[in-house]
Amino acid sequence: MSGLAVNKDALFSYELLEKFEAGLILNGAEVKTAKMGQVSLRGSYVSLRHKEGLSRLYLVGAHFSPYKFSGIKDADPVRERQLLLKKSELAYLIGKSKEKGLTLVPIKLYTRNSLVKLEFALARGKKLHDKREAIKKREVEREMKRSLKGN
Repeated sequence: MSGLAVNKDALFSYELLEKFEAGLILNGAEVKTAKMGQVSLRGSYVSLRHKEGLSRLYLVGAHFSPYKFSGIKDADPVRERQLLLKKSELAYLIGKSKEKGLTLVPIKLYTRNSLVKLEFALARGKKLHDKREAIKKREVEREMKRSLKGN
Protein backbone atom coordinates (compact mmCIF):
# COMPACT_ATOMS: atom_id res chain seq x y z
CA MET A 1 0.00 0.00 0.00
CA SER A 2 1.93 3.04 -1.23
CA GLY A 3 0.81 6.57 -0.46
CA LEU A 4 0.30 8.80 -3.49
CA ALA A 5 -1.05 11.98 -1.88
CA VAL A 6 -1.75 13.10 1.69
CA ASN A 7 -3.98 15.94 2.88
CA LYS A 8 -1.94 17.35 5.77
CA ASP A 9 -4.31 20.30 6.22
CA ALA A 10 -7.14 17.92 7.07
CA LEU A 11 -5.09 16.21 9.77
CA PHE A 12 -4.39 19.59 11.36
CA SER A 13 -7.79 21.26 10.96
CA TYR A 14 -10.13 18.36 11.77
CA GLU A 15 -10.65 15.85 14.55
CA LEU A 16 -11.02 12.51 12.74
CA LEU A 17 -13.82 10.36 14.15
CA GLU A 18 -14.07 7.41 11.73
CA LYS A 19 -12.06 6.42 8.67
CA PHE A 20 -13.41 4.85 5.49
CA GLU A 21 -11.91 3.48 2.29
CA ALA A 22 -13.42 3.99 -1.16
CA GLY A 23 -12.50 3.32 -4.74
CA LEU A 24 -12.57 6.11 -7.32
CA ILE A 25 -13.94 6.22 -10.84
CA LEU A 26 -10.97 7.54 -12.86
CA ASN A 27 -10.07 7.53 -16.52
CA GLY A 28 -6.80 5.97 -17.71
CA ALA A 29 -4.79 9.18 -17.79
CA GLU A 30 -5.90 10.06 -14.24
CA VAL A 31 -4.80 6.64 -12.98
CA LYS A 32 -1.35 7.13 -14.49
CA THR A 33 -1.15 10.63 -13.03
CA ALA A 34 -2.15 9.32 -9.60
CA LYS A 35 0.41 6.51 -9.70
CA MET A 36 3.09 9.06 -10.59
CA GLY A 37 2.09 11.00 -7.45
CA GLN A 38 0.93 14.14 -9.27
CA VAL A 39 -2.23 14.59 -7.22
CA SER A 40 -3.10 17.25 -4.65
CA LEU A 41 -5.84 16.78 -2.05
CA ARG A 42 -5.35 20.22 -0.52
CA GLY A 43 -8.68 22.04 -0.32
CA SER A 44 -10.67 19.01 -1.46
CA TYR A 45 -13.70 17.52 0.26
CA VAL A 46 -16.17 14.66 -0.10
CA SER A 47 -19.70 15.70 -1.04
CA LEU A 48 -23.00 13.81 -0.92
CA ARG A 49 -25.12 14.35 -4.03
CA HIS A 50 -28.54 13.04 -4.99
CA LYS A 51 -28.74 12.28 -8.72
CA GLU A 52 -31.32 10.23 -10.57
CA GLY A 53 -32.96 9.16 -7.33
CA LEU A 54 -29.69 7.75 -5.96
CA SER A 55 -27.32 9.15 -3.36
CA ARG A 56 -23.66 9.17 -4.32
CA LEU A 57 -20.43 10.47 -2.84
CA TYR A 58 -18.06 12.61 -4.91
CA LEU A 59 -14.51 13.81 -4.40
CA VAL A 60 -14.60 17.53 -5.12
CA GLY A 61 -11.64 19.87 -5.55
CA ALA A 62 -8.84 17.30 -5.84
CA HIS A 63 -6.30 18.26 -8.49
CA PHE A 64 -5.04 15.52 -10.83
CA SER A 65 -2.33 17.06 -13.04
CA PRO A 66 -2.86 16.43 -16.76
CA TYR A 67 -0.95 13.40 -18.04
CA LYS A 68 1.40 14.78 -20.67
CA PHE A 69 1.44 11.64 -22.86
CA SER A 70 -2.34 11.45 -23.05
CA GLY A 71 -4.21 12.24 -26.24
CA ILE A 72 -6.84 14.13 -24.21
CA LYS A 73 -5.98 17.83 -24.39
CA ASP A 74 -8.95 19.45 -22.63
CA ALA A 75 -9.08 17.23 -19.54
CA ASP A 76 -10.43 19.00 -16.45
CA PRO A 77 -7.89 18.47 -13.62
CA VAL A 78 -10.38 19.34 -10.84
CA ARG A 79 -13.53 17.57 -12.03
CA GLU A 80 -15.74 15.74 -9.54
CA ARG A 81 -14.88 12.06 -9.20
CA GLN A 82 -17.40 9.51 -7.95
CA LEU A 83 -16.48 7.33 -4.97
CA LEU A 84 -17.35 3.63 -4.84
CA LEU A 85 -18.73 2.36 -1.52
CA LYS A 86 -20.90 -0.46 -0.26
CA LYS A 87 -24.59 0.38 0.15
CA SER A 88 -24.42 -0.14 3.90
CA GLU A 89 -21.48 2.28 4.26
CA LEU A 90 -23.22 4.83 2.06
CA ALA A 91 -26.44 4.61 4.12
CA TYR A 92 -24.43 5.03 7.33
CA LEU A 93 -22.62 8.09 5.94
CA ILE A 94 -25.89 9.65 4.76
CA GLY A 95 -27.23 9.42 8.30
CA LYS A 96 -24.06 10.78 9.86
CA SER A 97 -23.72 13.63 7.36
CA LYS A 98 -27.06 15.04 8.55
CA GLU A 99 -25.62 15.57 12.04
CA LYS A 100 -24.54 19.12 12.69
CA GLY A 101 -20.81 19.83 12.62
CA LEU A 102 -19.73 16.64 10.85
CA THR A 103 -18.07 16.62 7.46
CA LEU A 104 -16.36 14.14 5.15
CA VAL A 105 -12.68 14.94 4.55
CA PRO A 106 -10.24 13.12 2.23
CA ILE A 107 -7.07 12.07 4.05
CA LYS A 108 -4.91 10.21 1.57
CA LEU A 109 -4.81 8.61 -1.85
CA TYR A 110 -2.98 5.30 -2.21
CA THR A 111 -2.79 2.11 -4.23
CA ARG A 112 -3.91 -1.31 -3.08
CA ASN A 113 -3.46 -4.27 -5.44
CA SER A 114 -2.86 -1.84 -8.33
CA LEU A 115 -6.18 -0.05 -7.63
CA VAL A 116 -6.30 3.60 -6.61
CA LYS A 117 -8.13 4.05 -3.30
CA LEU A 118 -9.12 7.08 -1.25
CA GLU A 119 -9.09 7.12 2.53
CA PHE A 120 -11.50 9.68 3.93
CA ALA A 121 -12.85 10.38 7.37
CA LEU A 122 -15.94 11.53 9.13
CA ALA A 123 -14.57 14.57 10.93
CA ARG A 124 -15.43 17.47 13.16
CA GLY A 125 -13.65 20.81 12.74
CA LYS A 126 -11.18 21.80 15.43
CA LYS A 127 -11.51 25.08 17.25
CA LEU A 128 -8.61 27.55 17.26
CA HIS A 129 -7.59 26.67 20.82
CA ASP A 130 -7.47 22.96 19.89
CA LYS A 131 -5.08 23.76 17.04
CA ARG A 132 -2.88 25.77 19.40
CA GLU A 133 -2.76 22.86 21.85
CA ALA A 134 -1.70 20.52 19.04
CA ILE A 135 1.12 22.88 18.08
CA LYS A 136 2.30 23.17 21.71
CA LYS A 137 2.23 19.40 22.16
CA ARG A 138 4.24 18.88 18.98
CA GLU A 139 6.84 21.47 20.05
CA VAL A 140 7.20 19.87 23.50
CA GLU A 141 7.77 16.46 21.91
CA ARG A 142 10.43 17.94 19.60
CA GLU A 143 12.23 19.55 22.54
CA MET A 144 12.20 16.25 24.46
CA LYS A 145 13.68 14.41 21.45
CA ARG A 146 16.36 17.08 21.04
CA SER A 147 17.34 16.93 24.70
CA LEU A 148 17.51 13.12 24.64
CA LYS A 149 19.50 13.17 21.42
CA GLY A 150 22.01 15.65 22.88
CA ASN A 151 22.77 13.45 25.94
